Amino acid sequence: MTTLKWIKSSFSEASANACVEIAAPSLEGIALRESESPTYVLTTDRAVLAALVRSVKAELGN
Repeated sequence: MTTLKWIKSSFSEASANACVEIAAPSLEGIALRESESPTYVLTTDRAVLAALVRSVKAELGN
């Protein structure tokens, strides 16, 4: 995998280390990691992540 540009969640505190970070290794792909354990990376495609977010929002009533 090439070097990725990781972006910290806007809900994370700027100085905090417990953050979700996201990167886009390809047009279809998404990579997620926890800033405290940056060597562990979850990869999926955008459609799957979008479906997960929609499902969680629906469950929470958002």
